Amino acid sequence: MLSLAVVGVSLSAPLTAMVTAPMLALAFWRNAAGAAALLPVLLTRERSTLTGLRGRDLRSSVVAGLFLAAHFAAWLPSLSMTTVAASVALVTTTPIWTALAARVSGVRLPAAVWWGLLIAFAGVVLIVGVDVTVSLEALAGDALALLGAICAGGYVLAGARARRRLATSAYAVVCYSVCAVVIAVAALLVDAPLGGFEARDWWLIAGITVSAQLFGHTLLNLVLSSVGPTVVSLAILLEVPGALLFALVLLGQVPPLLALPGVALVVVGVALVVRASRPQTLVEAGT
Repeated sequence: MLSLAVVGVSLSAPLTAMVTAPMLALAFWRNAAGAAALLPVLLTRERSTLTGLRGRDLRSSVVAGLFLAAHFAAWLPSLSMTTVAASVALVTTTPIWTALAARVSGVRLPAAVWWGLLIAFAGVVLIVGVDVTVSLEALAGDALALLGAICAGGYVLAGARARRRLATSAYAVVCYSVCAVVIAVAALLVDAPLGGFEARDWWLIAGITVSAQLFGHTLLNLVLSSVGPTVVSLAILLEVPGALLFALVLLGQVPPLLALPGVALVVVGVALVVRASRPQTLVEAGT
């Protein structure tokens, strides 16, 4: 199941790069479908968990939804601006930002975490340095992917707090619903349509929802209790080479050769951070 989940999340970015519909529409339907799929579970199997809930118990889930909306709004457009390999590598730096947030809050980080931070930072610098020579659009795509990773860090931290009080289905329904509503409002403000697309785009949106949300995040959450968060978080890093291979097959996209060492450094650095720290719900940071 873990292998199938990695394949699912690895397909997400290349399929997204093939979508011609507005990225806000993709983000809206992906989250709306995720909330709709989990609502029956919440209202049947986990209905008892709603007893005694108060409004303030949902606050962290709402905050997580806001961060998730910001994550999608930043990261999805980056896939059409820089290479899939660079975008996915940069957006998987989420554990770096959660570790830094922990340090700011007073948590002492092991030496291995700092080494991981330095290695990942060197990889980011190398990727960005290569994209500077490619185009300003590629550089802007890198910046958006990093912003998406930072927002995903806020989403992870808020989600971890929310799950102390809520069942997974309740948290996810609230979070995904808030994210979908915020994105719908943003689409309305910028006059981005949420429908009326060609059949090809609808099939791609459905494929992304199934691969990333159902086969990806759902299976990751299922195996979390049996293999542990560290193994799951490290497995998610396989999304980087997986996305690179799928982009090569589906898009014929080959990243600049000089960027590949940077991608490798980011993966190694983030892996060190994950192994040396205590990831909580990093499975939700997958794309």
